[in-house]
Amino acid sequence: MLCSMTGFGKGECGYGGGILEVQISSVNRKQLELRCSLPAELAFAEGEARKRVAGEVSRGAVQLRCSFKVPPAQGGSARVNTALLDSLIRESRAARVRANLSPDVAVEQLMALPGVLVADAPDRDEDALLAAFEHALRDALADFNRMRCREGEALKSDLLRRLEKLEQLHGELARLSAGYPEAAKQRLLSRLEVEKLPVSADDPALLRELLFYVDRGDVTEELTRLSSHFQQFRAFLESERAVGRNLDFLAQEIFREITTFGNKSAVPASSPLVVEFKAEMEKIREQIQNME
Repeated sequence: MLCSMTGFGKGECGYGGGILEVQISSVNRKQLELRCSLPAELAFAEGEARKRVAGEVSRGAVQLRCSFKVPPAQGGSARVNTALLDSLIRESRAARVRANLSPDVAVEQLMALPGVLVADAPDRDEDALLAAFEHALRDALADFNRMRCREGEALKSDLLRRLEKLEQLHGELARLSAGYPEAAKQRLLSRLEVEKLPVSADDPALLRELLFYVDRGDVTEELTRLSSHFQQFRAFLESERAVGRNLDFLAQEIFREITTFGNKSAVPASSPLVVEFKAEMEKIREQIQNME
C-alpha cells in the first residue's frame, strides 16, 4: 500500500502510576532522517527503537519522542536544577544593574523557565520500563502508519486521475501525429505549386525529400515510450512496497519524453497539448514528493 511521508502517531502505556507516551511524526525528505528524543531512563532502548522505526519507514524526516506523564493526583515529585537557577539569577541581576534597575529578581518566574524544574520519573524497573516503552512504541507506529496510508491512498487516487488525463492527451497527440506524413507531403506539393515547380507526387526526388522531413518529425518512439511509462506508473501505484523514488525517476523520464516530442513534432496543433501535458506532469511531480 502506498504511504505518504507525512504522518503522526501516538501511543501510551501505563507505568509507575503514570503514563509513558510515545509520539512519532514525519515530514518530507529524500532520505530517511530519524531523530530520537527519549528520557535519560530510556537511553538504553534508543538503538532498538531506531531499528523498529527504520524497519517500517524508508524515507522522510522522522521525529520520535517519548515522555512520562505523571498525573498530579499520583503525587509526582520534582527537583530544582540549582546550578541552572543560580546562573539565571546571577545573569538576571547583572542585566538589571546594567539597565539601572533594582537588582531584585523574581526567582519564581525564573523557576518557570524550561529546564529549571525537572520532573522525576517513577522509580525505574528496567524490564517493566522497556515493556511499557515497546508497547507505546508499537501503538504509536501503528497509528502513524494508519495516517500515512490514508494519505497515501488519497495521493494514489489523485495521481490516477492525473495519469488518465495524460493518457487522454497522449491519445490526442498520437491521432494528430498519425496524419503527419500525408500532411507533410501535401504541404510540400503545395509549396512547389506556388513556386510553379510542378513535380509528380511519386517523383523519386520528392519522395526522398519527403522522407527526410517525415523522419525529422517522427515522434513514434516518444509516443511508444510514453505508453510504456504509463504502464510502469500504474504498476508502481499498485505496488505494496515504497515506490516514491521509482515514481520520481519515472516522472522525470515522462517529462523528458514529452519535451522531446514537443521539440520534434511538426504538427502545430500538438503544441497546446504538449503545454497542457507538461503542466499536468508538474502537478504529478509535486505530489510524488509527498510519497514514501
